[in-house]
Amino acid sequence: MKSHTTLPSRWSYFLGDMSERIGLLLFAVLILVVLPLGLDSFRLNNAGKYLTYAFVAVGLVLCWGLGGILSLGQGVFFGLGGYCMAMFLKLEASDPESTAIQSTPGIPDFMDWNQITALPWFWEPFHSLPLTLIAVIVVPTLFAYVLGVAMFKRRVGGVYFAIITQAVASILSILIIGQQGLTGGVNGITDLRTLLGWDIRSDDAKTILYFVNAVLLIGVIMLARFIKNCRLGRILVAIRDKEDRLRFTGYDVANFKVFVFCVAAAFSAIGGAMFTLQVGFMSPSFVGIVPSIEMVVFCAVGGRLSLIGAAYGALIVNYAKTLLSESFPELWLLAMGALFIGVVMVFPYGLAGLYEQYLKPWVAERFRRRLPAAEPVIPPSAVGQ
Repeated sequence: MKSHTTLPSRWSYFLGDMSERIGLLLFAVLILVVLPLGLDSFRLNNAGKYLTYAFVAVGLVLCWGLGGILSLGQGVFFGLGGYCMAMFLKLEASDPESTAIQSTPGIPDFMDWNQITALPWFWEPFHSLPLTLIAVIVVPTLFAYVLGVAMFKRRVGGVYFAIITQAVASILSILIIGQQGLTGGVNGITDLRTLLGWDIRSDDAKTILYFVNAVLLIGVIMLARFIKNCRLGRILVAIRDKEDRLRFTGYDVANFKVFVFCVAAAFSAIGGAMFTLQVGFMSPSFVGIVPSIEMVVFCAVGGRLSLIGAAYGALIVNYAKTLLSESFPELWLLAMGALFIGVVMVFPYGLAGLYEQYLKPWVAERFRRRLPAAEPVIPPSAVGQ
């Protein structure tokens, strides 16, 4: 009878947890140390813009990777968060002194161009930064809650839910463009200058905002990691794999789906708000179908089951987009489609899946050899011999 030695389960769990911690640490070193030291101010600001998309990708790992809820409308929540922040910044830039040449001083310029003579009621709360920060989270989350309850309580899921979220993204984009006097129309909200009197257009300000963005992203990843590793994360995986079985055991599956969908929306909204601060404008081009699908591509390339992998995916895909669009602008959309198809067909779990499939087993084997002699595991076929 031959005995086989395997890695004990407690060590396997420890190794997996350790690899996650090391991965988060390496990612933090990359975005907090390596990129700021290695890039000039222009490229660093671009990297900050890429990191704002990582918020969406991390939320998609919880929503799509764990819960099996594919949302093709995350641009909606990214845009809502961005517009909330842009409204505050635009009101600050539209004080009576700066807009004295307008027909109606004290309102945004695009409202004056459209013969609006008073600030709309829903703009009024955005005179306050604390209320704006609350709105950045509450407005997209509340919208996600209404949409989630309407869909999940009626057991709408799978491809039908994906199509509905895509339709919502298209509708909201058209609505924003159509209400030019209230939202800035197709141009969006532009000419954002200061945050409480602090000029956000300078290189120093953009560098500071980059670090704020990076720290917030690390915090979001840690929160998502907590959700993933706690009991809620295991329930989400059960919903993804055996939803009917979980429902028959007494769990209210719809409530769990609504919760994780709202969390993903909140993460996307934070990214949208930071995008507005980092770039200095917000427009409907970040709300519609195309950006929403691109955000899913970021998650798929990095790995829809890996939080760190999704963040890397956002960085890598957007960096490739910048390089290709600078050199071959007409080929970028084709390259994006080919990248998504190739990842789905060849590497269904993205870059993180390559690590899990090839590198992690090698590390586990090296780690096992350094352990004391493990307990022998007798194969079932050897029992009774």
